[in-house]
Amino acid sequence: MKKFPKFLAAGAMALTVLAGCGSEGAGSTVELKDGDTVKVGLNYELSGSTATYGLAMDKGSKLAIKQYNENENSKYKIEVVSQDCKSDSTEAQSIASKLMTEEKVAFQVGPATSIDSIATYPISTDAGVPVISPAVTQNGGMLDSSETAYPYAWRVCFEDNAQANAMAIFAYNTLGKRKAVVYGDSSNDYATGLAKDFTEKFEALGGEVVESENYVSGDTDFNAVLSNLTDVDFDVMYVPGYYNEAGLIIKQARAAGLDQVILGPDGMDSPKLAELAGASTLNDVYFTTAYTTVDASDDLKAFIEAYKAEYNEDPDMFSVLAYDATNLGLQALEEAGATGEKLNEAIKNIQFSGLTGSFTFDETHTPTKKVLVVQLQDGVQVNPIEVDPNAE
Repeated sequence: MKKFPKFLAAGAMALTVLAGCGSEGAGSTVELKDGDTVKVGLNYELSGSTATYGLAMDKGSKLAIKQYNENENSKYKIEVVSQDCKSDSTEAQSIASKLMTEEKVAFQVGPATSIDSIATYPISTDAGVPVISPAVTQNGGMLDSSETAYPYAWRVCFEDNAQANAMAIFAYNTLGKRKAVVYGDSSNDYATGLAKDFTEKFEALGGEVVESENYVSGDTDFNAVLSNLTDVDFDVMYVPGYYNEAGLIIKQARAAGLDQVILGPDGMDSPKLAELAGASTLNDVYFTTAYTTVDASDDLKAFIEAYKAEYNEDPDMFSVLAYDATNLGLQALEEAGATGEKLNEAIKNIQFSGLTGSFTFDETHTPTKKVLVVQLQDGVQVNPIEVDPNAE
């Protein structure tokens, strides 16, 4: 979900990394035997400004590993090595080096945010240890300067341009909307990228973006812009950004008499949206997401029950993405029967079916999966549909 400028690694790091034992480098394939103990590294933001995301992901990953260890058919015993990168990209990079050189993990899951995850990719490349990112969404973050995917970096979440395209397709084809206003957060790349991609796709389909407006993170009064929009002829408004501002925009838009459909990205996917907007204002509102409990499958119901039993709280999108990311790594480990290059090849060729979708990876190490669009009625999620972001 969270999108940041690409991290530029500061200098080359000389790594003598071990994946198994002895003097073999981490990139070397180390064959495993049934019953072996294998370390898996969790590198999450357990404190700091983005700890909300990291803590949820840490719980999802640990539940996946617990269930794996409890399964009598599992080949290996997984030892968790969990570290706190403190919502800091430099710390995330340092922890990745420690996990891969000192702890000798088979693979790393996390961090939660793009800037922290991307900081670890050069380390994983040098070490030959896969990193599986639950929620990195920017395409550039998976690529180096030659536009080639980092060979040991993988992600489970769809790209931001995929969710923007999906919402434009949904607005035009499903809702039949033709005139859009885009009112987005200009202070971060996540929102500005979504605004750009939505606009391009909506117009390519035949729609028209009649007005583009901006706010910045932390704003609370949107009445001036919304008042001006009452004189604009439009039938849908796209609000790329996070729930903090989106909730207030929706509340103030409805108070201003703007009853048009309002759309948003996965940044709106939070219970706090209803707290800020008021449940009664959240009608004719839709957002994209990787996860919903509406019409949950039996597997998802089982996960929710297990998560609540383990942590006495409901899971969110981030815990589910981390659960899938960790299970993907564990499945690949079993299929490879080895660490290093063989494990990475198994990830590359995996056919994975998780709670957030079934997918393979494309050449940018991105999952080929559909995007969920959910509707809000009085603040409650209803009527989820899958949208192919590549549809015309």
